[in-house]
Amino acid sequence: MKDLSRAHMEAFLEMMSAERGAAVNTLQSYERDLDDLHSFLSGRDVRMTEAGSNDLGAYLSGLSRQGFKPSSQARRLSAMRQFYKFLYAEGLRTDDPTGVLDAPKKGRALPKTMGMEEVTRLLAQAEQEAAVEGPDQLQHLRMLVLLELLYATGMRVSELVSLPAKVMDQEGRFLMIRGKGNKERLVPLSQSAIAALKTYGRRQAEIAAAAAQPAPESPWLFPAASKQGYLPRQVFARDLKDLAIRAGLTPSMISPHVMRHAFASHLLANGADLRVVQELLGHSDISTTQIYTHVLEERLHQLVQTHHPLAKQAKKQE
Repeated sequence: MKDLSRAHMEAFLEMMSAERGAAVNTLQSYERDLDDLHSFLSGRDVRMTEAGSNDLGAYLSGLSRQGFKPSSQARRLSAMRQFYKFLYAEGLRTDDPTGVLDAPKKGRALPKTMGMEEVTRLLAQAEQEAAVEGPDQLQHLRMLVLLELLYATGMRVSELVSLPAKVMDQEGRFLMIRGKGNKERLVPLSQSAIAALKTYGRRQAEIAAAAAQPAPESPWLFPAASKQGYLPRQVFARDLKDLAIRAGLTPSMISPHVMRHAFASHLLANGADLRVVQELLGHSDISTTQIYTHVLEERLHQLVQTHHPLAKQAKKQE
């Protein structure tokens, strides 16, 4: 005798294909997920058409214990909901047992960041290239300034590339940044960032003085032939990845935003107050900044697992 649960699953998949136009991959995914649920319920001696909320909740809890990611659990729950809504619509059930089930909470992904050694290598490569005289020196100096400012201040890339040229006239170790919501914040500059800015400004002036027909003065620190008149952030991101390759680093792990993350996590690792980092980053809510404390916790955990003698011994026993 044919398993009725299987027959209902086949009818459900036919409906999804004919009425909803579900793609082949989607149908295969539903079939796999429902097959897994069927196996679980069979082990509890429960028919799929008679499963209650407790049975389905136990299935989801089992997935969690097995280490399934929240996204995978959510996909299984979605398949279950579609299937039981179908059974209800067809009159095969008088209720929907998935209605009271909560979707698993998805953990917030930790941002990518760079170690201090990687940042040092990137800056050293940029500094080395900027020291070489030639037609591309201004472009290399620009990259060095961009990196020094980014790592010194943690600016958003949009804030960085649109800095006005008048920052050259500022004396001292602080920079005023206009961020989201037109809010202004004061950020400190490192000595190396100040030095790079001065060298970049001098070279710009020398090129302008040597030109037979000097270009009109730009209001931007990083002028470019773009719609906005300043360096597009996509161009900076592309050039940064090229620099990373020349520095012997993995380009997929490096971007302007990752440098911003590095600024925050390195400050916290060296004892900076969370509120101070919040102000420097321009976060309106401290919960946004707190994600960096989780980055540090994760790095510490990996450090212990990699280097602690007891952790190494446990791995050997496995």
